[in-house]
Amino acid sequence: MRLLHTSDWQIGKCFAFLGTEGREILRDARLEAISRIGRLARQGGASAVLVAGDVYDVATPSDQTLRQPIERMRAFPDLAWHLIPGNHDPHSAGGPWERLARAGLPDNVRAHLTPEPAPIGDGTAWIIPAPLTRRHAAGDPTQTMDAACTPDGAIRVGLAHGSLRSFGSDGSTTHNLIAPDRAETAGLAYLALGDWHGAQSFGPRSWYSGTPEPDGFDLGGGGGGEVLLVTIDGPRALPAVERHRVGGFLWRREAATLHGVTDIDVLETRLRGLHPDLHRVLVSLKVEGTLSLAGRQTFNQRIAQELRGALRLLRIDDAGLRAEPTAADLAAIDHAGFVRDAAERLSAMAANPAEPRHDLAAAALQRLYSLQFRHEERAP
Repeated sequence: MRLLHTSDWQIGKCFAFLGTEGREILRDARLEAISRIGRLARQGGASAVLVAGDVYDVATPSDQTLRQPIERMRAFPDLAWHLIPGNHDPHSAGGPWERLARAGLPDNVRAHLTPEPAPIGDGTAWIIPAPLTRRHAAGDPTQTMDAACTPDGAIRVGLAHGSLRSFGSDGSTTHNLIAPDRAETAGLAYLALGDWHGAQSFGPRSWYSGTPEPDGFDLGGGGGGEVLLVTIDGPRALPAVERHRVGGFLWRREAATLHGVTDIDVLETRLRGLHPDLHRVLVSLKVEGTLSLAGRQTFNQRIAQELRGALRLLRIDDAGLRAEPTAADLAAIDHAGFVRDAAERLSAMAANPAEPRHDLAAAALQRLYSLQFRHEERAP
């Protein structure tokens, strides 16, 4: 049998750091990913799609947000969609799953709100779900899988949301922790997991699918944007897992050390080569090094302005990029007079790391140069 494993759709995610237009585009992309998942499942011969939690980003989605993913799944009546609540959308009083139960679901969509096993299709395989009823569960949400009853010879597939290890930076996280050997102790052919947003396996039977549409810079380079097509030939056969990219947007962390215009050329070429459609790329860029005032002006124009207009988002951390004015820079500001005197004083302050205002001085010096640059551009 073949299944498609996905998770962490987080429909309705806010993306507050973007403007209104950008937020709506990225929110729509998460819905479009559902349609791509359906088409891939059909093409790959999967009979069912397993969604391992966090269908919604919050426990109180609007009525429109509540129905949007359901209608996307309704459009694929030949596929069975199996959903469980996650930590972002736990099954609780007044929550999204109670609201959906009242409103009703399409025949091809099933929400598993209790841990009772259920057949997939003709019953060759059975899902053993572990829905979350609160955001942070103190115990292992998969503990009941070991004793879950399924027919003899059935392929047992676990569906859960939580951590197979602690993701806390200090190792103290204890909520929603899943035993790392759960697939073995519960006799599972496959354990479909959600919570971690990048695809990864923990042994041959336990997999995180990751989010199908990346939503952060820490995953954009190699995690997120994928789903898993899983083939299981028998109750204890090892699953064959294929990773497929379905994400529409690319999130990247980039870094560069700049010491002249040639380095800026290389950086611009690299960023423009990230994707054929740069408006589908979000970049967090860290730059360091030293540039002359003229070089910084080039950086501002070609990277901070032109590329920012080309990309969906460009964040720049330039705290490590220092100004190193040349004699030509100072001459371009003013050949004589009080402006030149001010520029020289600012240059001395900016070059002195012990000066508490050296960052402010560097910014003021660059501003003086930019004003002169614009004046020359406007001159007849």
